[in-house]
Amino acid sequence: MRLYEHEAKQLLAAEGLRVPRRWALVRSAGSLKRLGKCEYPVMVKAQVLVGGRGKAGGVRRAGSEDEACAAVREIFYLTIQGYPVRSVLVESAAESSAGCYLAVAVSPQTFNLVILASASGGVDIEQVARERPESILRLELPGNPEALGAAEAGKVGRFLAEELNTPLDQADRLAERFAEAAMGLYAALQRNDCKLVEVNPLLVTAGGVLCADAKIILDENALYRQRELLARLGVRGKRHEVAEPTERERRAAAAGFAYVDLLPEGAEREPGKTYVGLVPGGAGYGIFAIDEVGNIGAEFLGGRAVPVNFMDSGGGPSRQAVSAMFALLMDHPLVDLIITSRFGGISSCDTFIRGLVDCLRERAAAGQRVVPVYGRMVGTDLAAARAFLEGARGQTPAELEPLSMVIGNRQIMAEVIREALTDFQFRSKGGAR
Repeated sequence: MRLYEHEAKQLLAAEGLRVPRRWALVRSAGSLKRLGKCEYPVMVKAQVLVGGRGKAGGVRRAGSEDEACAAVREIFYLTIQGYPVRSVLVESAAESSAGCYLAVAVSPQTFNLVILASASGGVDIEQVARERPESILRLELPGNPEALGAAEAGKVGRFLAEELNTPLDQADRLAERFAEAAMGLYAALQRNDCKLVEVNPLLVTAGGVLCADAKIILDENALYRQRELLARLGVRGKRHEVAEPTERERRAAAAGFAYVDLLPEGAEREPGKTYVGLVPGGAGYGIFAIDEVGNIGAEFLGGRAVPVNFMDSGGGPSRQAVSAMFALLMDHPLVDLIITSRFGGISSCDTFIRGLVDCLRERAAAGQRVVPVYGRMVGTDLAAARAFLEGARGQTPAELEPLSMVIGNRQIMAEVIREALTDFQFRSKGGAR
């Protein structure tokens, strides 16, 4: 899970590393009146979880309050790699003589910790690696020691000082500062269960080395050990790799099932397209359904079928959880129809159909939006599920009219999806069901 730059710098500061003074963290353009007391110049920086902020105009230097306020307002209008800016950091600008790259990461091949250092800071390190690999120090630490030893830290420090062609009378002191920075980054990674701690650039200033930018990725599997850290940072739940969870994703997490929006929050409907919500029986079916809706839509509907979500009900969801899954998608303003599948193994088809029927009945009674549901169920408790559904249709036929359910293995799921899309298209043009 990625941290925002301002959060990452809090972790580094806790290890004694120098970071720029933070003057303000603006949460919305509408909340900005004046910045108040700041020492100028300052850096105004978009807080997003993706790279490329500078190229997109999301990092600016301001020499006065008027310039800084204007920069904040303009940055809030930016969308960087598809993600709108939700907060802006204002911090002190620094004068420097050089900038370096320094990081500690977990090797995906060996799972050893690796220190990466380069005197080419402030640029894309991947580009440096391609063009001048000899300019990067890669120091692997087998066994992942709890703390970075003085010898290894010294090697990093001397490498950076030499690569910068530091004058002899300053080289030892600068190498010592770099070594201290390496030890601090290493400690931050170990203490906070990080997968990556990166500073780019690490500036050489009159007061020492300064972490001008920072990127930290926490190990999601270890978040249960970092509740105190997350509370201190004000982090609510897990984030995606490059974005905060949407409101629907938070709602699903609170209800206890996995859900991912495939479209940006607030996405607008494109004319002529059919938006499909998916309630699969498991993660594998969920991925299959996303692909199949896209494939069938491309082959038979001119590419106009759009899957809107991934979902995983998990093993044996309760009747209430099943109802919540369908309600979540019926509340989605883009969803035109829902395609569902229940392959009853661990899960019960009877529990599943009861939850779905509950959802349809409750929404009809409350006057809430209902969309057509197409699906198939097969497996555990199928006989009980069939009997319940037949009885339910007799009791509340109007409420269950939007439901079309194939029972048993009479059709493969791909055929169910194709028929669902075809039937919905036919009815949306005025045809009878």
